[in-house]
Amino acid sequence: MIGCSKAESEAETEGVKNTTRGEQGLTLGAQVTDEGVRFRCWAPRAVRVEVVLDPHNAIHALSKQTEGYWTGLIPEISAGMRYRYRLDGGQAYPDPCSRFQPEGPHGPSLIVDPGAYTWHDDRWPGVTMHGQVIYELHIGTFTPEGTFEAAIGRLDDLKELGVTVIEVMPVAEFPGRWNWGYDGVGLYAPAHVYGDANSLKRFVDEAHGRGLAVILDVVYNHLGPDGNYLPTFSDEYFTDRYPNEWGQAINFDGPGSRPVREFFIQNACYWIAEYHVDGLRLDAVHAFHDASPVHVVAELSQAARRAAGTRSIILIAECEAQWVQTIQPVAQGGWGLDGVWSEDFHHTVRVAATGRSEGYYSDYRGAPQEFISCVKRGFLYQGQRYEWQGKPRGTVVSEEPAEGFVFFLQNHDQIANQLWGDRLHQKVSPSLYRTLTALVLLAPETPLLFMGQEFGASAPFLFFTDFPPGQLAQDIQRGRKQFLAQFPSYASSAAQDAIGDPCAPSTFERSKLDWAERGRHAGTLALHRDLLRLRREDETIAQQRRDLIDGAVIGPSAFVLRYAGRPGEDRLLLVNLGPDLDFRPCPEPLLAPPIGRAWALRWSSDAPSYGGPGVIEPLSETGWKIPGGAAFFYASVRDTPQETATNPAMASPHEKESS
Repeated sequence: MIGCSKAESEAETEGVKNTTRGEQGLTLGAQVTDEGVRFRCWAPRAVRVEVVLDPHNAIHALSKQTEGYWTGLIPEISAGMRYRYRLDGGQAYPDPCSRFQPEGPHGPSLIVDPGAYTWHDDRWPGVTMHGQVIYELHIGTFTPEGTFEAAIGRLDDLKELGVTVIEVMPVAEFPGRWNWGYDGVGLYAPAHVYGDANSLKRFVDEAHGRGLAVILDVVYNHLGPDGNYLPTFSDEYFTDRYPNEWGQAINFDGPGSRPVREFFIQNACYWIAEYHVDGLRLDAVHAFHDASPVHVVAELSQAARRAAGTRSIILIAECEAQWVQTIQPVAQGGWGLDGVWSEDFHHTVRVAATGRSEGYYSDYRGAPQEFISCVKRGFLYQGQRYEWQGKPRGTVVSEEPAEGFVFFLQNHDQIANQLWGDRLHQKVSPSLYRTLTALVLLAPETPLLFMGQEFGASAPFLFFTDFPPGQLAQDIQRGRKQFLAQFPSYASSAAQDAIGDPCAPSTFERSKLDWAERGRHAGTLALHRDLLRLRREDETIAQQRRDLIDGAVIGPSAFVLRYAGRPGEDRLLLVNLGPDLDFRPCPEPLLAPPIGRAWALRWSSDAPSYGGPGVIEPLSETGWKIPGGAAFFYASVRDTPQETATNPAMASPHEKESS
């Protein structure tokens, strides 16, 4: 079942073809059947709606149904033909639910038969949040070619790294040759610049064949400024009742909102059912304004799981307001999602790493206690006043699992929200970067890597669009400068003058990854690969239990995390973000090993194989002396010299070769 039951009931009586895994297929747009093609669109104010077929301009009238829907079966036409809708004898427009736009958002829509693609993932079970490692990528800049086909060629690299879930930035059809994806306007059509109508399906199919899941970033809080034809079909899609920094808000709860909700909920189900994606990342859910008894996100989460059938899917929210209800069960008044981004973790990392707390980082100190609190509690702000916004922020976290919080050192937004779009490793010392990487990859929360992070990519990730010269392009650049001006250092006239043009081709080209760096930066790659293996294979770490973690501050820039495992199987992670720390004596009980056990060093960020200076054992008979800018991971073992020695099985592959 997909969308509202009334719409589904009507679609079933009209003979909509069932196309995916026993689930009811998409009821909107053009549906290929044995008798021809059935069209269905929502245009409640129209007096006449017609299908205009390209290139012969053959015209076929649709019949008006209840609630403003129009439908009709046109025999003797088939997949591969192009069409538009003409309203009241005027201009013809692309289908709001087009499955593909071969000429872009302003061109005709293509009739696509989803059943024509042969899938090879029948045994794919889907994924749950536990144990996942997410890798965010942008198709246009992930490879030099910028296509789904080229991205397939890199799937083996991600598998070998230890990634389990690929998060694809939005691919809905957009204007221009390149775009971040957040200006999408053809929400049902994968962008034609990334490949043909089946390219995304092949990408997902190939990923599943390698044991990799794929989730899709979707934008349901606004549409882009160019090519959005929804208001042409109905002025009830949008509302001015709520503020929205990206244009008009979506009408999820006002007059005429039921078909609007159906449009977006069906879109979510469409990607899951027809494209076999393993879930969605919902952009900016704090901008979903809905006073309905059941929030649209809660309705969407339930419908999406029905669309998945027997497969397990994961639904993740970006929520700047940090509402824990996003991941609470619908039965308890939550929205029923599986994960939510923790902006707090990123922000305290940035302040600790750079020492700068301007702009929206101003409510963070980057102190050791912030790291401990974030690891233990998911969010730092759970209702306290947030000075940057002048109001309380966040909600109380209680028993929500650690895996439900997504931690990251960087993502597309946080890299681009800088003057040069530079990455974290370019802003801090290599030792500090290695230490922070250890923290995010060994924390119990779900880690997210941004493309190229694993090999220290030198390419920036800038904000880019491709609007033609004119007022809109000027407005985009002006808006970018105004946004960055919230940071005092970016508000100076010199910095404002240095902000690049988002529409310049060079802005896009500079953001492409150079995959040759994967070989040149082997130490950084080994760091990520080894930490992900440790995360996967160490049973205490793999528990992902924030309720079994304790932490203590042991220095101005140092702290310890202790992971409780089975009896005698505790683990320690020592993190020192500052200078050398002589912690002798050590009046901290978390540093005491379990009874009859001793601490054995299993991993260090200082290993030469990662580019480190060489490992100095912090623990001696006299106590702890922790080198600066380093992380150390310990396992508790039986208190014998043989057991206490470093375990070769936990060393990096480079260390094994040299031993």
